[in-house]
Amino acid sequence: MFRFENLKIWQRAVEVARKLFRLAESLEERKLFKFAEQVRSAGLSMPNNIAEGSGSTSDREFMQFLNIARRSTFENASMILVFAKDGLILEKDKEEILKDLDELCRMITAFSRTLESQRIGAKNRVQRRKK
Repeated sequence: MFRFENLKIWQRAVEVARKLFRLAESLEERKLFKFAEQVRSAGLSMPNNIAEGSGSTSDREFMQFLNIARRSTFENASMILVFAKDGLILEKDKEEILKDLDELCRMITAFSRTLESQRIGAKNRVQRRKK
């Protein structure tokens, strides 16, 4: 099992991505293939960057990948809002996906802060040992 498979943020990102895939399918039914591809790509960016970052050799590098995943939640939210304005997505679907994206964004932020706190704590422990 890969490290990322146990991460709640990765699991949640996969759930959200799957909802975006369903949206992409409905866009394809309307022959909006470029929109569908963009939704799939941005949707996959979230779990893929979390997974890729988990393979990093440092927390600092992992945090960079988490930042990309977090920014992808904003990209997805923007697309959902534009699609809603053009009537390409139902209001209830828009609200549900935006809520999911917001929750995922907050989870990624919290996880990043935890990694940063642990990194700083470890750095401080090393500095105290040197004294």
